[in-house]
Amino acid sequence: MRYKLFGRSGLRVSELCLGTAGFGLNRAPSGENATDNENESRAQRIMQAFAEAGGNFLDTADVYADGASERIVGEFVRADRDHFVISTKYTQSMGRDLMKSGNSRKNMRRSVEASLRRLGVECIDIYWLHAWDFTTPMDEILRGLDDLVSAGKVNYIGASNVEAWRVSSANTLADLRGWAPFIGVQIAYSLVERTAERDLLPMAKEFDLGITAYSPLGGGLLTGKYANAASNTETGRWTGKDISERQRFIVEQVIAIAGELACSPSHVALAWLRQQTQFRNAVIPVIGARSTDQIAHNLQCLSLELSKQHLQMLSEASAVDMGYLHDFLTARGFTARDLSFGGQFDAVDNHRA
Repeated sequence: MRYKLFGRSGLRVSELCLGTAGFGLNRAPSGENATDNENESRAQRIMQAFAEAGGNFLDTADVYADGASERIVGEFVRADRDHFVISTKYTQSMGRDLMKSGNSRKNMRRSVEASLRRLGVECIDIYWLHAWDFTTPMDEILRGLDDLVSAGKVNYIGASNVEAWRVSSANTLADLRGWAPFIGVQIAYSLVERTAERDLLPMAKEFDLGITAYSPLGGGLLTGKYANAASNTETGRWTGKDISERQRFIVEQVIAIAGELACSPSHVALAWLRQQTQFRNAVIPVIGARSTDQIAHNLQCLSLELSKQHLQMLSEASAVDMGYLHDFLTARGFTARDLSFGGQFDAVDNHRA
């Protein structure tokens, strides 16, 4: 596995990130209940397989399995803490107490201390704002996160599930005041969810932010498993999964290409993500697994590179309506020269010609 610099930082992360949201849940791969020991043992084997393939980027959150995920991740990295990049998040409530949720400095300080204890580490590598709470002023959030960086509790900060204009204004403010900026964004992004290309991804390119894509297989749609049974055209359901005609068409294209290449539809979907290089920084898929077989299967995507024809086929099949203002400008072929209010500017001295 190769390593990438994460956004505007000097942090080196593997080209795949292991998501650990399922660690600590009372669920076996078969769907049956499992004991805590069985769950933890399976999680350890999954992380070991990921690490042996060269993976060092582990993503968790305080709310995953009520903190059990952080504890399991911490136990795994303890033997070689400095090799791994640990990212975790705060925002969401871990109970019914209103004071233990949101983006406030109070909840931030409480959350980071609790995460450090569960992880058993002195410092978190990337600390994410898990979601915007529509309440806390951004300067309060940034100053609080900057204090955590200054105190050595956090190395870098990131924004997950936050609008593009908020992230861009936040980093402008951080640069102005000399605070730690967001170095990356974590977004839902896949062949069946490309709306991030309207604003979030162009913003990430402009601000040189790292990009981690959660749900890279579209909640399982892009594995092809829901297309194994005949679809019910009246209800639009595939094997118990609600999907639109557009999603159905995308999945069919993925399956067709997988058949040509003699690989899994999952590999095709992950390869498409990894080959989206137009955003300056590589897109790093956050892959999950419920068994060692699943993680081994997903890791095989690293050996697949799609042709230009296959990339174009998938991109055209999954294209989204960009909407205003994107369509307005591109449909008219506007350039900076066209928008100079009737005049033209000399390219050298920038004076009106």
